[in-house]
Amino acid sequence: MLGKTAGGLYWMFRYLERSENTARMIAAGMRLALTSPDGDEEWSSILQSATMDWGYQQKYGTSITRATAVDWMLRDRENPSSVINVVEGARNNARLVRTALTREVWEAVNQTWMLLRDLLKSHVKESDLPYVLQVIRQQSAYVRGAVSGTMLRNDIHNFIRLGTFIERADNTARIIDVKYFVLLPNASAVGSTLDNVQWDSILRILSGEGGYRLTYGQDPRPREIAQFLILDRRMPRSLAYCGAVLASNMQHLARDYDQRVHSHALIEALSVTHLSRGVDEIFEFGLHEFLQDFMGFIAEISAQIEVDYRFYE
Repeated sequence: MLGKTAGGLYWMFRYLERSENTARMIAAGMRLALTSPDGDEEWSSILQSATMDWGYQQKYGTSITRATAVDWMLRDRENPSSVINVVEGARNNARLVRTALTREVWEAVNQTWMLLRDLLKSHVKESDLPYVLQVIRQQSAYVRGAVSGTMLRNDIHNFIRLGTFIERADNTARIIDVKYFVLLPNASAVGSTLDNVQWDSILRILSGEGGYRLTYGQDPRPREIAQFLILDRRMPRSLAYCGAVLASNMQHLARDYDQRVHSHALIEALSVTHLSRGVDEIFEFGLHEFLQDFMGFIAEISAQIEVDYRFYE
């Protein structure tokens, strides 16, 4: 496969996954704001965790409100990671690699773009926001379903999966890290009822509440929630699950191309350096520090994949 085609597939699905996870970050802000006396304060945490704070401040200054933060994350053309921009980026990449996709996948991506273009044409009213976030997540699932049901399990599929799970690993870590920013001004809240409610909110935002309750029971406990979201390989949004999928698809590429590249070694190192730790060790090291290290390692892996498979040639 041409490196340019591999890169188009990879970034197409990174962008689609990013659109869904941005919707999840906004949902995190909405839920966590309910537990705060100053709901707008939480949006600074959300923007910082999503690394959208610098661009926001360049446009709006340091005053942050829910309305402007949500608009910046959903539909602002000056924000390269806004939902409208990344969905457009996904569609542009889909056009670039059109011959590598089935008709069903192309139609799903194109429909996603047209639907969200219309939904995000104007400012989203607060009463409409839950519906808009739901549509973003549903359309992402629609595209994944088309891929699952119609695409060959070959190198095309491997690059699709690499893009999806690199982005998912990064964004799951960011959503968990929202907890650090939310509680940073008031460390005394750790272990309180408020702390438990916020952890439960993070669990729900990552669609993990059903699986968690099957595994640990009805009571949300921070240690077990962190264990589930970071280290449980059965949870499809956990860091460990994402790491396992990345390793598996890189192994398929190694067999397909009869070649191991440096990014293989980096993904294997990820399992040793980050995902082999116990949850108590992670908390002792510092959850925020662990997540920041993890995100840095994921960024290094992504950059190396682009080099190893010559995405821009």
